[in-house]
Amino acid sequence: MAKYMKNNFEFLGIHSKERKEAQKKVFKTIPKDEKEFIDFNFTDKCYENKYREFQYASLDYLNSKKKYLNKNHIEKLKEYALTKSWWDSIDCLDRIIGSIALRDESVNNILLEWSLSNNIWLRRIAIDHQLLRKDKTNTQLLEKIIINNLNNKEFFINKSIGWSLRDYSKTNPDWVRNFIERHKENMANLSIKEASKYI
Repeated sequence: MAKYMKNNFEFLGIHSKERKEAQKKVFKTIPKDEKEFIDFNFTDKCYENKYREFQYASLDYLNSKKKYLNKNHIEKLKEYALTKSWWDSIDCLDRIIGSIALRDESVNNILLEWSLSNNIWLRRIAIDHQLLRKDKTNTQLLEKIIINNLNNKEFFINKSIGWSLRDYSKTNPDWVRNFIERHKENMANLSIKEASKYI
């Protein structure tokens, strides 16, 4: 796993299934004064740990609590996005943050700002936060965010542009075809290839 992650992190070597089974037991021990309670002390400690599996545990815990997360938690989630950043943790965070944005449209302005960030991982979250929304996709926002990231040479940005368009093409292939046609001169070949997979 460490080699797959380009040796960016140390791993305990626990398989995903075993880790998730162990996590369930740990999550049950976290004090709950009320069901909306989110133990950021626990998630902070997981992020401080040198082993990558602990960051996965933190993100899995937050994902299990995502319906209780709101706009007030965005700064904390941003802190995690900027800590030990790599595609694996970012791809978890974009769904968690995306679920908040779906419930609270005011978060869209934050994501629009992130789409212009100097940090590629915040940009990636902005681009991919609407994955799997289908007909609930805000196409106006999707277009603005992608346009903010065209003419980019960063692999992780161009890949995420392709993924976001490919995912939405399953719902509205005509919209995606039209977008590619209008912007292909400024799109990376990788983005076009990924976006065109199902159309």
